[in-house]
This record gives sequence, C-alpha cells and structure tokens, in this order.
Amino acid sequence: MSENRQDKQAEDFPTHSFTRSYTSGRSLFGIIMTILAGACLVIALIPLFAVIIYVIIKGLNRLNLDLFTGLPPSAGLSGGGVGNAIVGTLILVGIGALISVPIGVLAAVYLSEFSSGPIARWIRFATNVLSGVPSIIAGIFAYGIIVIGAGFVPCSGSFSAFAGGVSLAVLMLPIIVRTTDEALQIVPQDVRWASVGVGASEYQTVLRVVLPAALPAIITGTTLAVARAAGETAPLIFTALFTFFWPSGLCQPTPSLAVLVFNFATSPFLAQQELAWAASLLMVALVLLTSVLSRWATRKSIY
Repeated sequence: MSENRQDKQAEDFPTHSFTRSYTSGRSLFGIIMTILAGACLVIALIPLFAVIIYVIIKGLNRLNLDLFTGLPPSAGLSGGGVGNAIVGTLILVGIGALISVPIGVLAAVYLSEFSSGPIARWIRFATNVLSGVPSIIAGIFAYGIIVIGAGFVPCSGSFSAFAGGVSLAVLMLPIIVRTTDEALQIVPQDVRWASVGVGASEYQTVLRVVLPAALPAIITGTTLAVARAAGETAPLIFTALFTFFWPSGLCQPTPSLAVLVFNFATSPFLAQQELAWAASLLMVALVLLTSVLSRWATRKSIY
C-alpha cells in the first residue's frame, strides 16, 4: 500500500524542476559573470606572459657559457659576460639572508608564542608599515649608517658588499617576520597543549613541535624575501655600487645583476644592451627558481 503511494507521488512530482534552465535570469547572470571573470583572468595574464616572452626573446641569443664565466665588456667592446654580477648577487643576497632570517624568525616566534596584547599589535603594525616602505629608503638608511657612518660599523666609509647586504636585509626582514608569524599561528593550539601535557616546557614545545610544523611556510616566506631582494636596484646603487671586476672582499664595491641591468640598459653600445637583456633573463629565472623551491618545500605541509 505504501509502495503504491510512493510510486504515485513520484509520478506526480515534476522531474523537470531539477533540470537547469539556461534561459532563466539567474543562469544567464551566472554565465555572463563567469565569462567576464575568465576574460579578466586572461587580461591579467597577458602582461605577465608578454614580459616573460619578450625577455626570453631578447636575452636568449646571449645565453652561452661565456655569459656565466666572463666579465662585462668595456664601452665599445663586444663579448663578455656577467659572471662577476652573478657571484656578487649571491654574496649580497646571502649576507642579507644571514642577517634577516635569524632575526625575523626569532621575532616572529616572540610575537606568536611569548607576546600578547598591545605590544604585539604595535609590532605587527610596524612590520606591515616597514614592508610597504620603498626600497630606496632602505638604501639611504644603509648609506647613512655604513657608507658614510661612524667608524665602529663594519666596512664603514666606503661602498661595500656588507652595506648592500644590510640594505637587502632591511627589505627582507618584514616579509620573513610576517610570513613566519602567520605560519606559527596556523599551527593548532591543541598541538601545543598536547606537548605541554606530556611534560615538555614552553621552549621545548616551540623548538621541537611548533617550528617543525611551520617550517614549510617559513621556507616559503624566506624564498619570497630572497626573490624580492635579488631584484632590487635602488638600495644597491647607494651601498654596493658596481664594478667590472670579480668581487674582492666584503668591504669593497660589489657588482650585481640588478645594477648591471640598470647601467647597461641605457648604454648606447649594443653589446652592453644585449648583456642587460641576458642579465634580465637570469633574474627572471632566479625568481622562477625560488618560486619552484617554495612550492616544493610546502608540498608536505603538516597543517
């Protein structure tokens, strides 16, 4: 009896009410907005791919072994490479990372684990403000403190790799602090309580539980900071300057890819212009490599 009643109700229920009508106003609006969103995505990607393709086309013809091992040519000469600028960029970014990564990670640990209230909020606010400061301000700061600063500062009184690394560290520091702070906050509070519940101290919990869990996100923030610092030009003009020779010390002027592009892009000589495009291609490849490394590091995130 009940089965007959259910069959009758199924026959009387209009099945066409579950089919989507593409002529209704709601469906048409959804289709139009989907097309509009896709068009905006394509428009946003066009400049990105246009820049990458143009740099590849202009810089690919100088991509050879001499580019990585040679020195930049003097005005009017052909050939040469950007080997010294590659080494100088690695030195400058390395100094900046050695300064900013420990300070940034420890500052974020303090904010996330040992600080609360208005002090932490003001520090986070200051970090956000610092991340928006133009890079040339960091260069002027390092120029005033180190290049023309007092004698107690290392490498003071001259343009140097150390001064350039300090300026890059100022740019990298807020990025590392923000990303590390957010990564530590993502770790569930229950994990900390469980660690303390089995007898671990607060410092042991941070070092052996919280930091390993947030390590992929911390590495991501560090690689993003390195990618930004590697492409900065203005701070290095005020601090590291440039030289056509191999880096000779941390207290001497040091070449970099960014400053080389700045100097050679406006040069009237074709050989130097080609080197500027090749150096631009190397910088794009460096940013791409850091992005790939950050994705690889976060592929096994815990939380």
